[in-house]
Amino acid sequence: MRTRLPFFVVQALFSPSRAYKRAARLGEQFREVRPSLPAGAGPEERLVVAENLLFEQTPRLLKGLAPVMLVGMVSLDLAARLLGPLATESELQTVMRGLPHNPTTEMNLALWRLAGRVKADPVSAQMLSGDNNSPTGLTRLTEAYRQKKLPPAWQEGMREFLACYGHRSVSELDLGQVRWSEDPAYLFSLLANYLQLKDRSQSPEEQYRQANRAAEKLVRELSRRIGRRHPLRGLLSAFLLNRARALGGLREMPRNYLALLLAEARALLWPVGEVLGRAGYLEKAGDIFFLTLPEIRQALAGSDKRAVVSERQIEYAQELHRRHVPHLLLSDGTEPAEEIEAEGEGEGKGEGEITYQTLRGAPASPGRVRGKARVVREPETARLAPGEILVAPSTDPGWTPLFLTAGGLVMELGGPLSHGAVVAREYGIPAVVGVAGATNRIENGQMLTVDGTNGTVSFE
Repeated sequence: MRTRLPFFVVQALFSPSRAYKRAARLGEQFREVRPSLPAGAGPEERLVVAENLLFEQTPRLLKGLAPVMLVGMVSLDLAARLLGPLATESELQTVMRGLPHNPTTEMNLALWRLAGRVKADPVSAQMLSGDNNSPTGLTRLTEAYRQKKLPPAWQEGMREFLACYGHRSVSELDLGQVRWSEDPAYLFSLLANYLQLKDRSQSPEEQYRQANRAAEKLVRELSRRIGRRHPLRGLLSAFLLNRARALGGLREMPRNYLALLLAEARALLWPVGEVLGRAGYLEKAGDIFFLTLPEIRQALAGSDKRAVVSERQIEYAQELHRRHVPHLLLSDGTEPAEEIEAEGEGEGKGEGEITYQTLRGAPASPGRVRGKARVVREPETARLAPGEILVAPSTDPGWTPLFLTAGGLVMELGGPLSHGAVVAREYGIPAVVGVAGATNRIENGQMLTVDGTNGTVSFE
């Protein structure tokens, strides 16, 4: 009762709009923490505020948003139980497409609209083409943005986007990761990729609208389907499915606000790292993220932490090069063998037949698509042509802008509730997740058939 959890659950169930507004207010409070510090705040003051964000505000964030997420997920589960065999798993996944208030989807669509502004301005479009889509060119564009030398519409559009989403990045739950507001080169690469999409019928905004209409139509159909047999169940199913849709998009909100909280803590700690770097207790400011908070206090008191940081950086670099993460561990600590099958698809090739390998995973977004594979391990350097199948070890919200031009998604890790699966459903991209060995067995350019309904990925 002290957490007011029952009240928040009831509020989310009967007034989703109020629950959303309360959640949004909670997140915006994090943006006010850093500006409230005195202009000349010293390292210890910054450390205290950062510690408060990390260890006191994080539980508050989760406590405030967990009931909203819980109601959305339980509503879908209860509706599925009521519908029973009258609704397939694929139909229930379709119901959760085109959800409102999904901050990850809203971020991607905002970036897409910015690409439209760039494309509409010949000077901006020319700047983003050719050599400027190379690593060196992206660095030049980043520097031009920092010096406010981009064409006015593009400069203003970038400023507006970063004001809302600059706290995000790939691997954003790592406090040491550079945020888009610090280095927007990845965003320039994504914008260049979007300009390749010529067919307006493939517009992500239109895909989102179509997904929204299809989902709402299916809710009515499923409610009618069970209502013919059980009128009361029909009404209750409609209520629960609509609540699942109203609250389902908020499943991405805790991650968004947690990234915001971490970005604010990072901005508070960076000047502390600069002080320690000048004092000779660290090599550079960014090394502060390899220390614990007590160790930072020790460094401020005069303890040299360079050797500790160096040791941890070596281990960190080794882990970054790890190419295999077990999908499943048994209780004896061993990893079961990957399940891979060879199937004949019945397509002839001369006198013989083509034999296809089939990798199995978990169905995450229904549909079937065939296209060329693009294996991506580092999204910052990815060049994903429209319609290509994105094959990745795993994804987080920082990867999802690539989904706007992808034809399908295959992930080695993750389940149907992972961020990649949720956003793939939003755009109607067939997706299979939990596919062991995908990035090693699939090669760039191979033709894949991704069946997001049955959870299979086939290739020659």
